[in-house]
Amino acid sequence: MVSQSNGPPKSMTQLWTRKKEQNGHLSADSEKTLAAGQGAVPGMPNGGMGIEEGIEMQQLDMKQSAKEAEGDTESEEEDPFGHLPEHEAAVLRKQLDTPDVQVKYFTLYRYATRWDLIILFISCIAAIISGAAMPLMTVVFGNLTGQFSDYFAGLKSYDAFLDTLGGYVLYFVYLAIGEWITVYISTVGFIYVGEHVTQKIREHYLAAMLRQNIGYFDKLGSGEITTRITADTNIVQDGVSEKVGLTLNAIACFITAFVIGFIKSWKLTLILTSVIIAICMIMGLGSSFIVKWSAESQKCYAEGGTVAEEVLSSIRNATAFNTQEKLARQYDKHLEQAEVSGRKMQYVLATMMAGMMTTIYLNYALSFWEGSRLLVTGDIAVSSVITILFAVMIGAFSLGNVAPNMKSFVTAVAAAQKIFSAIDRVSPIDPHSPDGKKLEYVDGTVELKNVKHIYPSRPEVTVMESIDLKIPAGCTTALVGASGSGKSTIVGLVERFYDPVGGQVLLDGVDLQELNVHWLRQQISLVQQEPVLFSTTIFDNIRHGLLGTEYEDLDDEKIKNMVIDAAKMANAHDFISALPEGYETNVGARGFLLSGGQKQRVAIARAMVSDPKILLLDEATSALDTKSEGVVQAALDRAAEGRTTIVIAHRLSTIKTADNIVVMQQGRIVEQGTHDALLERRGAYYNLVEAQRIAAKQNDQIDVEDTMDLKRLPTEKDVQEYEEDPDDTDPNRLGRLATGKSVSKAVLDGRPEEQEANYGLFRLAKTVYSFNKPEKKWMLIGLFFCIIAGGGNPTQAVFFAKSITALSLPPALYGEMRSQINFWAGMYFMLAATQFIGYAGNGVIFGYCSERLVHRARNQAFRTMLRQDIAFFDQDKNNAGALTTFLSTETTHLAGLSGSTLGTILLVSTTLVAALTLGIAVGWKLGLVCTATVPIVLACGFLRFWLLAQFQRRAKSAYESSAGYACEATAAIRTVSSLTREEDVWIHYHAQLDAQAAKSLRSILKSSSLYAFSQSFMFLCIALGFWYGGTLIAKREYGMFQFFVCFSAIIFGAQSAGTIFSFAPDMGKAKQAAAELQALFDRKPQIDSWSTEGEKVPTMEGAIEFRDVHFRYPTRPEQPVLRGLDLTVKPGQYVALVGASGCGKSTSIALLERFYDPLAGGIYVDGREISSLNINEYRSHLALVSQEPTLYQGTIRENILLGADREDVGDEEVEQACRDANIYDFVISLPDGFQTLCGAKGALLSGGQKQRIAIARALLRNPKILLLDEATSALDSESEAVVQAALDKAAKGRTTVAVAHRLSTIQNADCIFVFEGGVVVERGTHGELVERRGRYWELVSLQSLGKVG
Repeated sequence: MVSQSNGPPKSMTQLWTRKKEQNGHLSADSEKTLAAGQGAVPGMPNGGMGIEEGIEMQQLDMKQSAKEAEGDTESEEEDPFGHLPEHEAAVLRKQLDTPDVQVKYFTLYRYATRWDLIILFISCIAAIISGAAMPLMTVVFGNLTGQFSDYFAGLKSYDAFLDTLGGYVLYFVYLAIGEWITVYISTVGFIYVGEHVTQKIREHYLAAMLRQNIGYFDKLGSGEITTRITADTNIVQDGVSEKVGLTLNAIACFITAFVIGFIKSWKLTLILTSVIIAICMIMGLGSSFIVKWSAESQKCYAEGGTVAEEVLSSIRNATAFNTQEKLARQYDKHLEQAEVSGRKMQYVLATMMAGMMTTIYLNYALSFWEGSRLLVTGDIAVSSVITILFAVMIGAFSLGNVAPNMKSFVTAVAAAQKIFSAIDRVSPIDPHSPDGKKLEYVDGTVELKNVKHIYPSRPEVTVMESIDLKIPAGCTTALVGASGSGKSTIVGLVERFYDPVGGQVLLDGVDLQELNVHWLRQQISLVQQEPVLFSTTIFDNIRHGLLGTEYEDLDDEKIKNMVIDAAKMANAHDFISALPEGYETNVGARGFLLSGGQKQRVAIARAMVSDPKILLLDEATSALDTKSEGVVQAALDRAAEGRTTIVIAHRLSTIKTADNIVVMQQGRIVEQGTHDALLERRGAYYNLVEAQRIAAKQNDQIDVEDTMDLKRLPTEKDVQEYEEDPDDTDPNRLGRLATGKSVSKAVLDGRPEEQEANYGLFRLAKTVYSFNKPEKKWMLIGLFFCIIAGGGNPTQAVFFAKSITALSLPPALYGEMRSQINFWAGMYFMLAATQFIGYAGNGVIFGYCSERLVHRARNQAFRTMLRQDIAFFDQDKNNAGALTTFLSTETTHLAGLSGSTLGTILLVSTTLVAALTLGIAVGWKLGLVCTATVPIVLACGFLRFWLLAQFQRRAKSAYESSAGYACEATAAIRTVSSLTREEDVWIHYHAQLDAQAAKSLRSILKSSSLYAFSQSFMFLCIALGFWYGGTLIAKREYGMFQFFVCFSAIIFGAQSAGTIFSFAPDMGKAKQAAAELQALFDRKPQIDSWSTEGEKVPTMEGAIEFRDVHFRYPTRPEQPVLRGLDLTVKPGQYVALVGASGCGKSTSIALLERFYDPLAGGIYVDGREISSLNINEYRSHLALVSQEPTLYQGTIRENILLGADREDVGDEEVEQACRDANIYDFVISLPDGFQTLCGAKGALLSGGQKQRIAIARALLRNPKILLLDEATSALDSESEAVVQAALDKAAKGRTTVAVAHRLSTIQNADCIFVFEGGVVVERGTHGELVERRGRYWELVSLQSLGKVG
């Protein structure tokens, strides 16, 4: 199972037979646990209470089991390939099947080397020893107490006492040194092994991903690989790093404590074991309730989150209909339910915490009472009573530390399950497999024989049926046809991205399935429609084309020449040389610093550099504008010379020169031949050409009759014959490449940039408290309870000292001793009761306040989000997912700055102040010496938590950049596969991980020493207290009472103060969350939907005018969208906006809705500039029906009512709107009628039904202006007819502006505006524009061809 090799593998190939290393971190959870009760356990140097963690664990188990249950239901679903013949189903299954790997905990160490295992073994030993040190300290502590007692009883001389004292104090020092060494070794060891092991897992996972077939990726969710390589490996690392050490430490501590106890006195230890039972019962009972209420609260929040996500993902709709207030109320309903459950959970938590504290004090009472009885009978010594008292308590609480870590182990195994199943998956088309033939010589003839293809991710659609096609070597074959006809599928089959379910694909007469995949892909170069460049220099991007070929290892000079030659051939050399850094220019993530035409030419150079035998061009120019297209086309024509080329093109003008043109339709070949031969045949191709006759200049139009004009052009092109790509000489474009920014235009330059605000802690605390203002009185009462709880520790110190003094009485005074102990045990009982009240009181009150706080913060944050303008939501960081996450997680962090934190600070301050006052008052000398240790004790507490939080943060952030690199590669898997770049990607990734591992090892070595100090210095502080206190006792300056009051009040008081730092990470998160929230509240949108300013609009005619409107989207300022748009619409007119995508049609609709304001020019409705009108009143006269209809969870009636901006809408109005939208009969036919639920995002209705409900919603407003943004484009022909009829009906009697791609839907418009490049180039009715034979006529012809061909 474990590879025994040493030394790193040099390549991925070696990785198959060998294994390699990875990342680690300390967790804040487990140590928080140590703290949560650390000071809470008076007189206990290191205890802990894993309450919250225990609960978290149970919640996690619930989530886990829910996930598993989900998985089960999925697997029980019917087989998607059930309808196919068995042999076809088998081919598809093979491309998708993933093995189900059984992962046990020790499987996580599967890639550990022998060296790792040795380190792991040593670390385990060290962790066990460091765990045993704590209980051993109780023995020294107890024995010292016994020595004091003997000295006062006169059983020890002055010198003998000082000798013994010195010896025992040295034991403390030895324990401190031992603890430091063992903690250091175990921390470094576990983190190092954790990093190593997870690094190996990451590397194997990426290697496994890179060798999977493309069909497997089609099925994966977009974020899945990212999640696995970041979040899941972090979870695994969490489970194999220092938590293992902390768990072993806790178990060792528990066992040692009880062994010591039973050796000292089995009777007393057995009686005190009842404490463990009590603690377990309290925790068990409490956490079962907590899990119940927590799950309930989570469920309500999740429902609220769904509402929020639905609203934020369709924010344009909510804004257009002014439904923000209604939707916010809906969200708030869920929050209210969640708050009720949350409060119940907080109450149980408070009671549980109070129960734990009570148990501790009752344990003291029981120990002293029972101890005194055993003392009288002579069964036990004073020293043993103290040792057992502390040992049992330390043991009991260390057990509490095991549970939360178990959570990490369980989740690590669950996370590893998916990772290992991907690693163990055998890819049916594995580019790393050495199997398969490699042909000596490649001619380049490709042949498809009776091929049938089905995509594994869409088994219900047959993409190709019985295709026979021969592509001769050295010739250019073009594939044309409507989209979905199977053209790109041929490219996928030739690259062997997929295996066909029937027939064969042959290269030079050999079936591709018999050839070596890696070798095959080296013979082929692919240029895709959307070229993917990697985030490196232009030179490296082109050089990627040489990977895996015989040229890969040539010297740098030769490679450089090859790259430059390829760039020249691709017409890219000139523009690259013009850049400030030439070939060393970095292209940015996914090449975003280059224009489309430039990227495409770099991709062509990359494809050409290795001089491939077969060139595949998949719509390589379709994403370009006409100008860039000429340059790229010229490059492609040169590239295709003398090699087998398969071209897919939508624009027929680009493939006139092909040797063979294959026309495809619905997965079959309709006809093939040369351009001229096909034109003569006057079949499908003729119709396509006819429709695409492009008037190069509007006046110089080709005569339709003269089809022979499109004669074959000479293939030899002089370099100067193509037009220059304007982007090459655009100084802005070049400037942008040099600086990475675009030189934006005048208006945008004048705008101030949004500044990142910096808020002080006081300002943020004020923001957080403002949410709790109404609970001010309650919080004051809560603070009073905190003071009571804080006084417990110093009071306990007095009782403790009195009890020990009583126990030390000589045998002659045993009667007196019993009565004193009975009294002090009673006092402990009283203290337990007051502590219960104090802790329960402050927990309940602050729990209530923090639930109110989170509720109000969420509600306010959501409302503020809905207030923002659309530009805010266009920013990447403000997508619906990010904002929903912010609402669910960040707002809960605010509690860290709320009253409960203040309460904790007050509680700890009370403890410290009272302890110091008491200590110094009772014995100032010892008091002051002990006070000197307080900063060290506090620092230990702080360092422990701060470092653990640091480790977690470091482990998470350390691998972000390398994960980003891996994700970039897997996102572009087709490009990586076609370039056979898998090995190269893996080597880079491996190098990044290695560098990171070396860096993190240095940081671990430093920070672990501090962590070890924080664990061991405590012993030194106790040693100092005992040594100085002992010398004072020896001189008879102090009695037992004074010593124990000073010592336990101050040292143990300071320890409990250290627990404040368990809240430090929470306060850090709270500060960050508060800052983000404050920034959100402070952001004043430019177009504010809460605004009451502006002219009132009681009525509207509906006349619209755009005057010289210029516009660019705020997120893409370098991209002009509207460049001086002028258009006028009369009231009641039905106008249509048509044009190619990206020409500004939908933008005009968005500007009319006032989602944005134009940069220059103005939009006028009824002669008034719309930005001067009251925004909500203005929008109330408009209604928008968009391409993707937005429905929310709820009934059909509720969804339709969102259209009305008044509350008193009668049933008749709703029914009338439905009749007008052709949906009434359908709704009535449903069993629940208008009360039928729509499901999330309307999932339970078909597209046509959703669209008609959206139209009914729009009509319920009775708008004066109806905006239709491609309202039927997403529908099939049948639904389209019904919806179109509804729209035509709806348009009567109001101004209607329709954007349409399907021109048949707007033939009856009063006026059609044809857009191109952000301006109107033609206007008129359908008939007028067709006669003019211009841009519109060309669009109409293009669309009729889809039907013909």
